[in-house]
Amino acid sequence: MSLLVVGLGNILLQDEGVGVRLVERLAEVYELPREVEALDGGTSGMELIHTIADRDALIVCDAVRSESPPGTVMRIPGEELPAFFSTKLSPHQLGLSDVLATLTLLERAPPSIVLIGIVPKNLDLGMQLSAHIESALEEALALLVEEIESLGYPLRRHPASAATIDSSHRPLALDRG
Repeated sequence: MSLLVVGLGNILLQDEGVGVRLVERLAEVYELPREVEALDGGTSGMELIHTIADRDALIVCDAVRSESPPGTVMRIPGEELPAFFSTKLSPHQLGLSDVLATLTLLERAPPSIVLIGIVPKNLDLGMQLSAHIESALEEALALLVEEIESLGYPLRRHPASAATIDSSHRPLALDRG
């Protein structure tokens, strides 16, 4: 069994990078089993096809467009993703949509796909998340951990990690595929 947790987004556009920041926090706070790969997918599209192919499960972390207020954390199951992709927030979502459609045609798509997202507040140029989004990261991380563990991958906190997420986040060097 193998699970890929991929964070998508452009970290140069503030809240648009929330998916990448969420996966960084996951790797910072938790020890991941060897069957779980955390990947900074950035703004990749079709480049992810071989990385996603034949996985048992895929969790995508990203900013999501919604009528909900900024900072709202959402869980979107795989069967609802085509409707989600019809209202794009950024170009990389088109790429992921194409990857999943291609893998489905090739019968190599993960049988379990979930998107964990946060509704962004600010998409301006800048590397800092807005306060709304920064404060939502702990809730999103808890949902992400719950999703990973529900798939049968128990997580343990790193011994040195704080009880709560530190807002002085330091970017991690994650595998960029």
